Amino acid sequence: MASGWVGILTCELHFPEAHSLKEKRMFLRSAKAQLERRVGASVAEVDHHDVWQRARLTAAVVTREHREAERLLDEAERWLRGQEWEVALAERVLVDPDD
Repeated sequence: MASGWVGILTCELHFPEAHSLKEKRMFLRSAKAQLERRVGASVAEVDHHDVWQRARLTAAVVTREHREAERLLDEAERWLRGQEWEVALAERVLVDPDD
């Protein structure tokens, strides 16, 4: 029996308009909420916690099919790249729990 797929997207974000940690957190709250709502991802800030204009976000989705995981990661990355901040780096991993 297949276990499904886990898709993981990690992005380095740059917030040129943020002039404080408070402003950065505002951008991050919005990004996390939108990714959760749009693709059903679990999202966490995983690095650069004390830097005003940088953040590393990791989003994870769980699906039954490989293609669906790819589609959700594509959608998440496309949305992130279309916002007012910059995506400096995006890396993705697809995991088959059966492997």
